[in-house]
Amino acid sequence: MMKEIPPPVPIEVQYHSQSRILELVYADDQRFGLSAEYLRVYSPSAEVRGHGPGQEVLQLDKQEVAISRIEPVGHYGVTLHFDDGHNSGIYSWETFYELGINGESNWADYLERLEQAGHPRT
Repeated sequence: MMKEIPPPVPIEVQYHSQSRILELVYADDQRFGLSAEYLRVYSPSAEVRGHGPGQEVLQLDKQEVAISRIEPVGHYGVTLHFDDGHNSGIYSWETFYELGINGESNWADYLERLEQAGHPRT
């Protein structure tokens, strides 16, 4: 039986309020800079992701959203409190890592979905 490898846990998590970028730094020197907008539109909450495939809710007009508070949740992640009132969904360390690794393709997909919905990002 293969042992599952746990996702990397960042050694540093820092929010830069001016740029609205959440920076995650890992022991292997890998780092991700994730915008508040990106984190908000890819929130792990049911409100955004739905309760199953195809039930995702496209998030609109989140260009100016900021993170107002970061709250630790046990040893496995955080809850992000956004200034638009959204604060549901736990961002596990695995979620952050996947969002970091897949950042470019996720963002391109989001922009394409906005365009298809007739709501291009301004």
